[in-house]
Amino acid sequence: MEYAYQVKFETDPDDNFFVTFPDVPEAITAGENRVEVLENANEALGLALRSYLMRDLPLPRHQQYKDLVEVMLDAWNALKFAVAESFNEANIKKTELAHRLGKKETEARRILDLNYPTKLQTLEQTLTVLGKKVVIKTKMLLDFFST
Repeated sequence: MEYAYQVKFETDPDDNFFVTFPDVPEAITAGENRVEVLENANEALGLALRSYLMRDLPLPRHQQYKDLVEVMLDAWNALKFAVAESFNEANIKKTELAHRLGKKETEARRILDLNYPTKLQTLEQTLTVLGKKVVIKTKMLLDFFST
């Protein structure tokens, strides 16, 4: 599961940035400079994808587009979404997840709550008991900042 989507950046006459995601039309934002718009794009993407999961809809698959910049979710949102998707794929009950984790069902419910601030270590542990492995990848932002 990779949570990276390409984004279209446009500027208005005042040199502000306007951002849209072709694969996630609900994610729209703007900013006064490149740093601000990139932060806002990450937040807008996270909120839009969260709404898909909260409505039990599959996340949109990302496509490759020419001349667009890739925006990746922050680590916490990416792990939280990976847990939600992996739990749904596993087709188990929350009680079974709690049992696998050695925790109470209330803790399993909190882990699955997309708005609950679960620790990264707990999210990684949850993915492990669901048969998934976390892989960290970093990318340079030079393409975006040099244009």
